[in-house]
Amino acid sequence: MADRVSRPPLRAVIADDQALVRTGFGMILAADGIEVTAEAADGDEAVAAVRRTRPDVVLMDIRMPRMDGIEATRRILDGEGPGETRVIILTTYDLDHYVYAALTAGASGFLLKDVTPEHLVAAVRLVQSGDALLAPAITRRLIERFAHREESRAATVHRDLTGLTPRELEVLRLLATGLSNAELAERLFLSPTTVKTHVGRILSKLDLRDRVQAVVLAYETGLISPGGPVGTG
Repeated sequence: MADRVSRPPLRAVIADDQALVRTGFGMILAADGIEVTAEAADGDEAVAAVRRTRPDVVLMDIRMPRMDGIEATRRILDGEGPGETRVIILTTYDLDHYVYAALTAGASGFLLKDVTPEHLVAAVRLVQSGDALLAPAITRRLIERFAHREESRAATVHRDLTGLTPRELEVLRLLATGLSNAELAERLFLSPTTVKTHVGRILSKLDLRDRVQAVVLAYETGLISPGGPVGTG
């Protein structure tokens, strides 16, 4: 608790075209000490709110009038660097086919709208820290289902993985299966601190914002194939 008090409060923007959703989520975040700097009813308002208030995290609905959450996410994160605003996509369905596009636009994860208050707060804090992937197993399942539909997309600018060491490629391969740092450490017989260092170097070398982008990249570069086997060497 002392650590939380010593740090500046997290700041969030909530973008959803349903007022009740915005109000409900706002109350949940505020009750845990997370400041809601603005609310937005569409993508245009969301982009403006983020540029105005510079929050740590944005809770972003996908289906909104005027500008959808995917385009809003892309505009918000364009030019953003590590440690800047993170976006969590809100979706009604477990495998909303728009979510993969939102992740490739730079979103850091996604939540179902029926998320529990405790999970919502934990997710916001988790994404802001950049330390772990939100709902890794679900994220992997979503990417595996939709990655093959994105084959016609332009190749990612980060296709060259030659800058990674063999160990870093191994970590990235396993990370893409949805393993947490603790699970990676157990699988590779490394300490959690060492795994965290490897993950940090991977993100830095590939100029990625967080683990979600690393997972997307692993599929887009063919390092791992949807439904394919994953080795450790």
